[in-house]
Amino acid sequence: MPKSLKVALQNNSDSDQVYAYITGIALQHGGKRCFVKADGESLYFPQNPPRIGSPLTEDCTIPLGAPGSTVTVTIPQMAGGRIWFSRDAKLTFLLNPGPGLVEPSVLNPSDPNADVDFGFVEFTLNDAQLYANISYVDFVPRLPLGIELLQTSGNVQQVAGMAPDGLDRVADALREQAQRDGQPWDKLVVTRKGRILRVLNATHGNAVRANFSGYYEPYVEEVWEHFLAQQKEGGHGLKIDTQAAAGVLSAEFAENGEVRIGGEKFGKPSTADILGCNSGPFATGPSPTRNAIIPRLAAAFVRSALLEARHHPSLPHTFYQRDPTNHYARVVHENNVDRKGYAFAYDDVQPNGGDDQSGKVNAGDPVLFTVTVGGAQV
Repeated sequence: MPKSLKVALQNNSDSDQVYAYITGIALQHGGKRCFVKADGESLYFPQNPPRIGSPLTEDCTIPLGAPGSTVTVTIPQMAGGRIWFSRDAKLTFLLNPGPGLVEPSVLNPSDPNADVDFGFVEFTLNDAQLYANISYVDFVPRLPLGIELLQTSGNVQQVAGMAPDGLDRVADALREQAQRDGQPWDKLVVTRKGRILRVLNATHGNAVRANFSGYYEPYVEEVWEHFLAQQKEGGHGLKIDTQAAAGVLSAEFAENGEVRIGGEKFGKPSTADILGCNSGPFATGPSPTRNAIIPRLAAAFVRSALLEARHHPSLPHTFYQRDPTNHYARVVHENNVDRKGYAFAYDDVQPNGGDDQSGKVNAGDPVLFTVTVGGAQV
């Protein structure tokens, strides 16, 4: 496994003002937070600043040049890495005492980047592999991104991302869904100066007064009633393939609103629990069995495939069959050219042998990682 990796940054957009920034935890430098400098190779380690909201002491902007150009940089081994891109304006990163890096936010209206068209891909490069993905867990940016990984073996992995008009299509689909079910999907569409800038994940609905409270609760009740009735009739129960050491586990539903799976008790999830996948019954802990169950159970609720897929609750998005469902996640997948992209926390859950839909590339023999800005051609 290489100690560093070449990364090609391609400007496939319509703008000659596209900028990149690379952040992460430098694994070969004591786990310090770092930027790749503007030269595309040296590292900048922010120092403890004198006050909250202090500027960086070095400009780490990497200009991509005119449309059609490619800039190649080198990244060291990094954890929690992000390659950020912005169009028509640079991004502002700030420092708090610690030092603590203040990254661009789409949820804080006072953030200096709130009106900037930006997005990012996530990556980790360590002794085992490069892992990278296109993330829509927080939002869909106007600026579409795609990734490609060339391996020593000659294999090439690709995730196409969205077409140049992908965000507009996502916004249209959410507005149509809001008209159909009366839920505030349309409020997730963020506009600036009459133009769609980004679409927020429903997890962040409160930031734009999109209240989904109570959305999943009737469906959760339906799930419990369905399996309680099946148990009484001696029918097929719910089985969850943990795809881990615990194997395939049977679920036993109780009248008190609990379900016992593999010796672990789970209560009924709320809408907030299902959208966020990290609270209530989906909060992880010390039990490896519970931590293996949670992603599959959470993914089943998010995708609303539980009743239709009792033996395989972790189905791909092409199996959305009923409401309520997370329509943000659904339309994100529908509007990616290859239908791949991380649309919620456990979007990497899939059946054994199933197609990955999480928008990731990974390999232990990476040669060149390419990120394309501007949208895939349909």
